[in-house]
Amino acid sequence: MNKKTIYRSMAGLVMAGFSLTSLTGCMEVTEPASNIATEGQIQNSPSSSESFLMAMPAYFNKVNSSWVYDDGLHFPFGYGAIMYIRDLMTGDLLQSTKNYAIHFYYWAQNKYQGDGYLFGQYISTYYYNFILTINNMVGAVNPENATDQQLGYLGAGLAFRAMCYIDLARMYEFLPNDRTSNINAEGNDVSGLTVPIVTAEMNQADALNNPRATHEKMKEFIESDLNKAEEYIKHLTKTAGGVLPDLSCVYGLKARLYMWDGDYENAAKYARLAINNAKVQPMSEEACTNYKTGFNDITKWMWGATQTSEDTSVKTGIVNWTSWLSNQTTFGYSGYGQENMPFNEIDKRMYERISDTDFRKTEFKAPEGSELADKVIQIPATKSLADKRMPAYASVKFRPNEGNTDDPNIGAASSYPIMRVEEMYFIEAEAVAHTNAAKGKELLETFMKTYRDPKYTCKVSSTDDVVEEIVFQKRVELWGEGQTFFDIKRLNYSVTRGYPGTNWYDLTRLNTNGRPAWMNLVFVAYEGDRNQGVRGMNNPDPSDLYTPWTEQ
Repeated sequence: MNKKTIYRSMAGLVMAGFSLTSLTGCMEVTEPASNIATEGQIQNSPSSSESFLMAMPAYFNKVNSSWVYDDGLHFPFGYGAIMYIRDLMTGDLLQSTKNYAIHFYYWAQNKYQGDGYLFGQYISTYYYNFILTINNMVGAVNPENATDQQLGYLGAGLAFRAMCYIDLARMYEFLPNDRTSNINAEGNDVSGLTVPIVTAEMNQADALNNPRATHEKMKEFIESDLNKAEEYIKHLTKTAGGVLPDLSCVYGLKARLYMWDGDYENAAKYARLAINNAKVQPMSEEACTNYKTGFNDITKWMWGATQTSEDTSVKTGIVNWTSWLSNQTTFGYSGYGQENMPFNEIDKRMYERISDTDFRKTEFKAPEGSELADKVIQIPATKSLADKRMPAYASVKFRPNEGNTDDPNIGAASSYPIMRVEEMYFIEAEAVAHTNAAKGKELLETFMKTYRDPKYTCKVSSTDDVVEEIVFQKRVELWGEGQTFFDIKRLNYSVTRGYPGTNWYDLTRLNTNGRPAWMNLVFVAYEGDRNQGVRGMNNPDPSDLYTPWTEQ
């Protein structure tokens, strides 16, 4: 489909058509639907077990085909799309222009984020459909009479479910901000509320009255899943090329959970366990900057997602991770196939803060005249196009597969990271720094000097400053990987996009005082129509509550 079609099809933004609780219908049916296997069938059929297992990583790249082909929407390509959305809601990653970027730019502009628009609908329905897929696996294995292999599959399912709920809880939990009140339009207090919990065992009555879980209840639910996953996943003997989690990933999810909960002792403990049990080391400079395999090689990460040439996302050519994140294709939205395409850039101030001796700075095109200009590795076949069309600060981090810039069947058949061991080093350092700034600083310096910048020195010493420096280096490390949103929201950090010399385009130059209101995501209204437990308990609409900065 021509990329311009979206300008016509997006003219009428519609109310959501799905409910979170409507997804439980498949879970509480006592007789199997044609596409659902019973517990007995799963227990007795290795092929059924494996198909349910592999349906979970396949959902990473689930394309909403009706939205793509019927409505001309080119953002719904799965988990990677939501990673991208989260980064567009921070102050670290920007699209260089509005041209062709309408599919994603409302998240960056803080427009249409209320309960009547499809932008909020997509995120919640994607996750709850993912959870349905996971619950089909979890609910079909009885640990009391399962084989070791099936226990391993169950452990993977519980890890997947924990991953989804950790994401959802951190996105939807209402936290104080500078624009919206915890008392919503209906007069109800939504402080600390996360999302409804849907399990494989839930019946229809409970599904139709399923309230948003409190922070503590959600933490306990996720912790229970992860404790069981830790016990069972040792029986999972293969990770299918890294698309399934192993024990180190369970520990990594625990580290994320405890950071969200402010339990720094356990966050540091499980981050270190993740590091010690991971089968990978932090990526080298060559691995990061290789123009054929840079950040598309799943073997470098603890856990990843892989797009294959058989996936719908790849077959579309343009509705996939590589099309939007790579910057270095002629077939994608973010690339140099045409003039004035929306390249993904790093914030200018963020770029300038990175030391010139830190090789990660060469993951972005240096401005003209910079001493780093010749150190940025472009793909040789299209270097002349990059020199001509790629703006300063544009990313070269995510390479198309094999460095193939022209054929999406090859270039987009790529992988992207779900969890990297580097994240665990930063979680450990930050968690320690909250109670011992000097020790946290030492951990940061050790990591940076060993793996990123031999000349690095942390020049601050107070707890708040050391934590901020650790998180900044983490933001550089995980740029484009969908994790920064969580740290900005958790730590109540401001987003500053408008300033003299900014590289953000006009409508995205939004500045906040502390965490942005838009980081408290809003449920679609249809959920309250079907689920009385959330009726009147939505987060306030943050849309258009910030005025874009203009230079005086």
